[in-house]
Amino acid sequence: MIIALVLLSALLHATWNALLRLERDKDRMLILAIVIATAFATVVAAVRWQLGAVPFATLGGLAFTIIAGVFEGLYFGALARAMDRGKLGLVYTISRGGAVVVVWPLSILLFAELATPTALAGTAVVLAGLALCGLGAGGKQAVGGEQRRSAVLWAVACAASIAGYHLAYKAALREGVNPSACFALSLGVSAAINVVRIGRARRAHLGALLRARWPRLIIMGLVCGGSFLILMEALARGGSGYVLTLRNTSVLFAAGMSWWIGEPPSRVELAGATLVAVGAVLMAW
Repeated sequence: MIIALVLLSALLHATWNALLRLERDKDRMLILAIVIATAFATVVAAVRWQLGAVPFATLGGLAFTIIAGVFEGLYFGALARAMDRGKLGLVYTISRGGAVVVVWPLSILLFAELATPTALAGTAVVLAGLALCGLGAGGKQAVGGEQRRSAVLWAVACAASIAGYHLAYKAALREGVNPSACFALSLGVSAAINVVRIGRARRAHLGALLRARWPRLIIMGLVCGGSFLILMEALARGGSGYVLTLRNTSVLFAAGMSWWIGEPPSRVELAGATLVAVGAVLMAW
């Protein structure tokens, strides 16, 4: 059951990232999609509350949820910048693969998850895949060197933020927080952070952008919200290192979607993404 949930979440996550990459105004489109995803998650959380699920059982769970929201806010800001500067395959693989390398040792330290020889071997494979992706970014289809380096740096910032919110989510769930309520609140915090971040002048154009792009925004918001809600259910049932690692098989979905959006990965990038996915499976074995 956990594997099915994680793989579905991975597919949806790669899909909304691909949709974001197609947009010209990535930053504001992402913010509006987050707002829609927050509304969707809030409805799901409210329904579950009416059915008897307690949203926040402890103050500790509430605090960890807010911390997760702060990391989510940092992630979304970094993601928009990374997608502005680099191809989907490069940004996605570095951000997702880099996060799992951070989360595994911290999950062992904080949550007493097991470190096996297979997991250690998987870490080495993931690192090799990330190195290949970095090399492949310099291929003939890559953008200018300075822009490429900037994309990689922002993708690394994404990886750090992903690790932060993932660990905070797991800590909140260990406090008995309802998964839907946890995600709805954390996403609301991240949306507020990013709405404030863009400033008054850029906020003034959000309404016009919503009216012009509302069909695409609804799709992005629902797919984004669905991806994370499913992830939260998987996290509530399995270890944080295991779930995040297995979810990073989504780099193969992202590689496939790169062709769909007209950004076919180089052979080296594709090999790197494959290694990241294989390493993720080994780590989650």
